[in-house]
Amino acid sequence: MVLRFNKIKKLHMVGIGGSGMSGIAEILLNMGYPVSGSDLADSPVVDRLKKLGALVSIGHKSENLNNCDAVIISSAVSADNPEVMAAIQLKLPVIRRAEMLGELMRVKYGIAIAGTHGKTTTTSMVGTVLSEAGLDPTIIVGGILSKLGSSARMGHSDYLVAEADEYDRSFLDLIPSIAVITNLEPEHMECYADFNDLRGAFLQFANRVPFFGRVIICLDDPTLQEMYGDFKRNTLTYGLLPHADINARNLRFSPNGSISEVYIGKTLAGELRLQVIGQHNVKNALAALGVALELDISFDAARNALESFTGVRRRFELKGSINGIDIYDDFAHHPTELNATIKAIRNSFKRRLVVIFQPHLYSRTRSFYKQFGAVLMEADKVIVTNIYPSREKPVPGIDGKMIADVLISLGHTDFKYIPNMDEIPRILAGELLEGDIVITVGAGNIARVGTALLEVLRSNG
Repeated sequence: MVLRFNKIKKLHMVGIGGSGMSGIAEILLNMGYPVSGSDLADSPVVDRLKKLGALVSIGHKSENLNNCDAVIISSAVSADNPEVMAAIQLKLPVIRRAEMLGELMRVKYGIAIAGTHGKTTTTSMVGTVLSEAGLDPTIIVGGILSKLGSSARMGHSDYLVAEADEYDRSFLDLIPSIAVITNLEPEHMECYADFNDLRGAFLQFANRVPFFGRVIICLDDPTLQEMYGDFKRNTLTYGLLPHADINARNLRFSPNGSISEVYIGKTLAGELRLQVIGQHNVKNALAALGVALELDISFDAARNALESFTGVRRRFELKGSINGIDIYDDFAHHPTELNATIKAIRNSFKRRLVVIFQPHLYSRTRSFYKQFGAVLMEADKVIVTNIYPSREKPVPGIDGKMIADVLISLGHTDFKYIPNMDEIPRILAGELLEGDIVITVGAGNIARVGTALLEVLRSNG
């Protein structure tokens, strides 16, 4: 990979430990660029980057810039960040993460995966297929691949597989040769005038694909169905509908994953066995098969790769088991994602389900608290904690209790609202039964509750 910024000797990344930033940092380090960065807290991701050679400071301070030539920021970094303000004062280029990703993709054969849900898993599946097929891709995802223990893989071919985020219209900095869109629902509406504006951005993203490229969409999604005629590039469809170009039929689920029959058009291509549970993951795998088809990777080679795929951290990830109780963690933070996770568990297991849910963002909670409550009705036992704010400031009157109140109104009889999540392990431990599935859910720091719960259960014997 040759980047045309030879005069840039050192890059500084604000928020380097974030899910979108760390992968780019790792690729730049592997390319030989000196990288420094800062983050609010230490983490395993930050430790990994330090071991790879990054100079990382904890806390944001103007002196962290330390003679850098350009500053890369994530969308979560505000304009009043001291490092951003210092960079502007020093007249250093300040670029968004997506712009840096766009530069990496510009000199590659880019494969970008967009959509409201399923981006990280689908990107990881596509990366796995290309890797196992010997195409040696560079991969940048917004999560940690279980096999790699990292959010990035440095390849030496022309292929770059990356997640494309619609937040802040970031994906419009990318010009991929293949664009995958998994689905489209209202999300990140603080960045868009309305849903039509969001649809327009996705259409713009798809139509940035060059004339020789391909747009791959899930035909099951009603919005993408409506938009189908507006795509100006060659389009391939996938899904569970029998008229999709690539479709899956006769799905069967178990605790070990799923089995389905894959058709290309009306022709049975073969059986697909996945180690990850849920109908949504069957669709994600079909998207990866679509990319494989476009790149002339045989169905058998792609299927073998997908059957070896063991998942992404924080996507129905088993954290531990004790006394017949299994504790999982999942990143779901939108009602559709939460519903997909609960549905996948229900289809695969016949056990009592305990959900510990941490809402993510005040804006998202305000928009979807009724839907979250309705979805959580499908769990046997529910604990709701308070909102993880991330980049947002508190909004008066918006809290996790709004979701708990919906559960009351809908008649759920076994739930608790515990604002301080550190109290959950002690309270919940005595209420669990042998055979329970417990899952912590949310895009914040709720995973630590599962870890603490395991410790309490072990200490209780």
